[in-house]
Amino acid sequence: MTRRQLLGASAALGGAAWLLRGTIGPDSAEAATPVPPGLPAGTELYQRVFENWSGEIRTDQLWTCAPRTPEEVPALADWAHANGWRLRASGYRHTWAPLTVANGTPDSARVLIVDTSRYLTAITADSPTTVRAQAGAGMEALLAHLADRGLGLTACPAPGDLTVGGVLAIGGHGTAAPAHGELRPDGHGYGSVSNQVVRLTAVVLDPATGRYALRTFDRAEADSAAFLVHLGRAFVTEVVLRAGADRPLRCVSRLDIPASDLFARPGTATGGGGLLGGLLGGGDGLRTLADFVERDGRVEAIWFAYTDYPWLKTWTVSPTKPLAARAVDQPYNYPFSDSVPEPVARLAGQIVSGAWGSAPLFGQLQYLVAKVALTGDLTDVLLSGGLLRDLLSGDLITHLLAGGLRSDLWGPSRTLLQYVRPTTLRVTANGYAILTKRADLQWVVSEFAAYYRQLLAECQARGEFPVNGAVEIRVTGLDDPSYSGVPGARPPLLSALRPRADRPEWDTAVWLDVLAFPGTPGLERFARDLEQWLLRTFDGTRAGMRVEWSKGWAYTADAAWSDQDLIGRVIPDSLRAGGGPGWDEAVAVLDRYDPHRVFGNPFLDGLLK
Repeated sequence: MTRRQLLGASAALGGAAWLLRGTIGPDSAEAATPVPPGLPAGTELYQRVFENWSGEIRTDQLWTCAPRTPEEVPALADWAHANGWRLRASGYRHTWAPLTVANGTPDSARVLIVDTSRYLTAITADSPTTVRAQAGAGMEALLAHLADRGLGLTACPAPGDLTVGGVLAIGGHGTAAPAHGELRPDGHGYGSVSNQVVRLTAVVLDPATGRYALRTFDRAEADSAAFLVHLGRAFVTEVVLRAGADRPLRCVSRLDIPASDLFARPGTATGGGGLLGGLLGGGDGLRTLADFVERDGRVEAIWFAYTDYPWLKTWTVSPTKPLAARAVDQPYNYPFSDSVPEPVARLAGQIVSGAWGSAPLFGQLQYLVAKVALTGDLTDVLLSGGLLRDLLSGDLITHLLAGGLRSDLWGPSRTLLQYVRPTTLRVTANGYAILTKRADLQWVVSEFAAYYRQLLAECQARGEFPVNGAVEIRVTGLDDPSYSGVPGARPPLLSALRPRADRPEWDTAVWLDVLAFPGTPGLERFARDLEQWLLRTFDGTRAGMRVEWSKGWAYTADAAWSDQDLIGRVIPDSLRAGGGPGWDEAVAVLDRYDPHRVFGNPFLDGLLK
């Protein structure tokens, strides 16, 4: 196996690669480089490898510190400026893009990682409807705090092992749009978590003293809009977020609608809901993704590679428990996905060890495991044969059914919004937001699905299997600044969900991700072909494309984040299009408050020109 395959195998099979481990103290004989000179007194310093979620970014042992208070960070920034170093905020490292550091960063680089997740984790009530959270606080802890106060968010990222600061830096989101006739309660919003910010504190240069200091920005201040999604080009130490009264949710999973219907071209779905759909309240003719968004507002489709029936999840606001639903009081309610069954892990290991042609079998296995665990339906298992039948042993089926079925769940919102543990399969992902009007949602999905299938079939005909994960599709509203409740607020300037002034009818974003194991041969070429098609198809005429900052984008045939035309022109233009404040203002504001670019890295230097 190559080093890349070994990293991929480690990532695919889970573990805790991004947690604190293998630290080397400054006095250790194993320290790779001398201690940075002149650090502020009391700095807690050690060396550690930076490794991201998928294992694709791995560095030498880098000097890392863990400030105990926000006040320590400006002193570190002054030191960095004086000594020619740069500071990189870090949390749980659950990301893909090289926004913190690049793969292969050597220990000789003058970069100091600032770990916020050890001490900067305080969460307190700020008012009856707001919460104050430091940057290193975990999203799981944040939602638990809100729940204890009877509050919640409409949507948020599915993993709980994310820091608040990390989620805000990249415009983290969930999946939620208003259902037909739904009235938005105060405190809730349908866009990014960043749009819920009402106040933030950042480390900025004080021009009067020439030193870095903490400064608090109210959301009504124009400059705050550049900090709400900053890509790591700033250091936000604390935020105040708005929330609303919690609304219990019902989450229904189904696998009985074929992709040909769910992602059908508008007006071509066959109709009918089937027995399972009828039992779960969906047998009333709903067949397309747009149908479910219209009825429920909150949807996610997980389409395992080389399979015909996606795993569709819908969330509905349900103040009381439906009779058929199973009540839950904790998050992470899909154990078959969080704790990967042994046959799935074994086959994943074989794939990343070189058995790339097993991707169709792997997709079928994932689909069947999900179907058995969610619905208890063994029909497809009994009809399967060969190796697939062998993998689906009686012991595995018994294990999947032991915890009870999970196709219909009900509980407080946090228990159903967070459903991805760090023990799930480690995959890489590209990511895009397609902005469009609600009436064109199904057109966007159908165009994407048709081309994805075509591209995958062309590869398969050549004996290539560049995709071995799932397609994930989510739908959200955009970042309406009025949702923050702050008069005069503006939307986050660098958010993929910032509305376009010239397209007021574009009120919806369709999020598209394609997942695969790192190191899969041909993956980058596949992703480039798909990305170029997305740019041609959603060119601003009927819909427009923006990248999802935390995921993969700007593909060449060999690597992500490498197409210089996209980095230097296409991506900035996607946030300039439509006129009004946007890309250039955000870059100027961030440069004004950190003119020395202490908070940056070479990749961001090229992106945020």
